[in-house]
Amino acid sequence: MMRLPIAVIITLFVVSILTDFYIWTDIRQGKSRNRWAWSNAYAIASFLLWIFLGVTVALPRRNVDGGVYAIMWMLTVYLSIYIPKLIYCIFSILGRIPLIFRGKRWYWMNYIGGATAIIGFALIWHGILYTRTHTQTVNLTVNSKRLPDSFDGYRIVQISDLHLGTWGTNVKFLSEFVNTVNNLKPDLIVFTGDIVNQKADELKPFEKILSKLEATDGVYSILGNHDYGDYIDWPSMEAKTANLETLKKIQEDAGWKMLNNSHDYIVRSTSGRRDSITLIGVENWGEPPFAKYGDLQSAYPADNRHNLRDNNFKILLTHNPEHWVQEVRKRTNIDLSLSGHTHAMQASFDAFGKRFSPAALRYQTWGGFYTENGIGEIEDFGNPETTGGLERNLDKPSLYVNIGAGEVAMPFRVGASNPEITLITLKKE
Repeated sequence: MMRLPIAVIITLFVVSILTDFYIWTDIRQGKSRNRWAWSNAYAIASFLLWIFLGVTVALPRRNVDGGVYAIMWMLTVYLSIYIPKLIYCIFSILGRIPLIFRGKRWYWMNYIGGATAIIGFALIWHGILYTRTHTQTVNLTVNSKRLPDSFDGYRIVQISDLHLGTWGTNVKFLSEFVNTVNNLKPDLIVFTGDIVNQKADELKPFEKILSKLEATDGVYSILGNHDYGDYIDWPSMEAKTANLETLKKIQEDAGWKMLNNSHDYIVRSTSGRRDSITLIGVENWGEPPFAKYGDLQSAYPADNRHNLRDNNFKILLTHNPEHWVQEVRKRTNIDLSLSGHTHAMQASFDAFGKRFSPAALRYQTWGGFYTENGIGEIEDFGNPETTGGLERNLDKPSLYVNIGAGEVAMPFRVGASNPEITLITLKKE
């Protein structure tokens, strides 16, 4: 998402010009006495915005030394203006439909469109100035007969998709985020990928803060698609490899343990009994255009494919939820998979007991808890409420998708898509 393909750039310009031409025409055909002055002023303002868009897309996005911070904000300002304009155009065009039947134009549709556009503009900027900085803590309790007795009540905090480059050098949000996580007193913290937008340098302002995450059994992490540096034109493969190694080292220096197509055992003892659960982590299991680095067979373990269906209670960290959809639920008995990646496309809405996100048009599993029903179809149990939470049984391989804490491309989160911290409590059924 950090790249702007030529087709996208052309589309942005074409849509901008057509939108502005339509609104300019609407103003000229209006009933205001000053419509000519208003239309001229609108034409000048639109021309300046086109120049602004041209500067935005002309800035280097894939240069190793160039950041995306300025581009991200410029693109956000542009979209916060043109999305409401498009909303107005839709209503205005609907108001012209009676003209087809020789009726009178519904000018009142223009007023509805204008009001809706203003609401849309306010919603976007509310997402920029408020929603993206106010974290939600989601409570999920999962019951399993396969869970060892020693892990009854075990608390896991999942965080995902920090995309720290979005914050530049501003450490305030991450400091508050880390404090919130630590106050939950987790036994284990897991991070499910995408710690940066493009390169390891983005981590430098946040190194000390990342090291403050505390859990009894430590912090484990995996890589997401943005962590590999695939969205930069590196001068050499050596430079790209060095960037990835730096990213790994910063996490390891912070006390995090990376599971790159590997696994570990979390051990607990109670009443003289020693129990363990298996924590598996794969690298990013990408779909085109993302590279597929993840290898579940190598992660647990490569020499014995039957171990993917052994009797151990298993938790899988896999960045892309499509991995669970296409492979994990079909080939394994992994009890619970934890993913991120979707961000709920940074926009989700709850109404009348239902939820919607544009991410649902792309991902079957975009946020919340998922499992299979008796005929192999995926059931969506939604996002647990912030208070009270959701309690489910792990009768079949299940998935939880965290909608992330950071942003990519545009620094806003709209509606109910607040940055997420997930507290997962394991219970012996």
